[in-house]
Amino acid sequence: MEQNQPHMPAQPDRQLLEALDKGFAERVAQVGQGGEQVAYRSGGTGGPVIVLMHGISSGAASWLPCASLLAAQARVIAWDAPGYGNSTPLAQPRPLAADYAMRLAGLLQALGVQPALIVGHSLGALMAAAYVANVRKLPARLLLLSVAQGYGGPGKEAQAKEVARQRLEALESLGIDGLAQRGPARLLSEETDPGAQAWVRWNMQRLNPDGYRQAVAMLCGDDIDAYLARRPAALPTQIACGSRDEVTTPPACGTLAERFGLPFSLIPDAGHACYIEQAAATARLIRAALPADLASSA
Repeated sequence: MEQNQPHMPAQPDRQLLEALDKGFAERVAQVGQGGEQVAYRSGGTGGPVIVLMHGISSGAASWLPCASLLAAQARVIAWDAPGYGNSTPLAQPRPLAADYAMRLAGLLQALGVQPALIVGHSLGALMAAAYVANVRKLPARLLLLSVAQGYGGPGKEAQAKEVARQRLEALESLGIDGLAQRGPARLLSEETDPGAQAWVRWNMQRLNPDGYRQAVAMLCGDDIDAYLARRPAALPTQIACGSRDEVTTPPACGTLAERFGLPFSLIPDAGHACYIEQAAATARLIRAALPADLASSA
């Protein structure tokens, strides 16, 4: 709960930040014809390619604890979505998940990689679903974690308006730093360790206000059902979330999985930011989601 925040460490452990620079350093790729760029972080040198997509309150760096456990057996690529970090924002003031997906397609084309697995977390899950619904070069598998389903579906107009109002008013009144200070209480379980709290806060402090506003517009204007309904039937897809997730709750994620006939599992003792709070368990889930012929080498 938020009353404990004054006792949280102000910064992540120095060794974590050193590992970020040495083993998960930021790179930039030029995509498209208009000079757009996508910042991303990459770890590992061989094996299957795993693409990691962050949520609305995070960025590529946040995947470090989980990605470092995967990098020995895989090439791990985590992007900063458009409008995040040093990635060029989208041109649309109210983009859809498909717009983010097309920028991801540009990144993968620029890097010349074919993912074995795409992992989307929270709002990144909505983007990942849009990707597989709209591109020809599909990953072998899709894993959606703590799924933000969007509020753009029929009958959700009032809810979408309220969510947008709350998020944008909080941004204006608190600023990015204020959002970051209260982030751990919402994104992590009460029992999480101070290091995870500091890591969530550090990553949130690096949000770009305009990129965040665009992402809020997408969250409130799009709907994952439309994309999952169009995903290729032969693409193995599964859903998981933290057992203590209070943002995209187990019942909500479980109902989504049931609606589309997808496997569903829980990550024990994890809140919304499952890949930070329970990095080892999430890494095991990611490895298990790889195609069998690739998982054996990972």
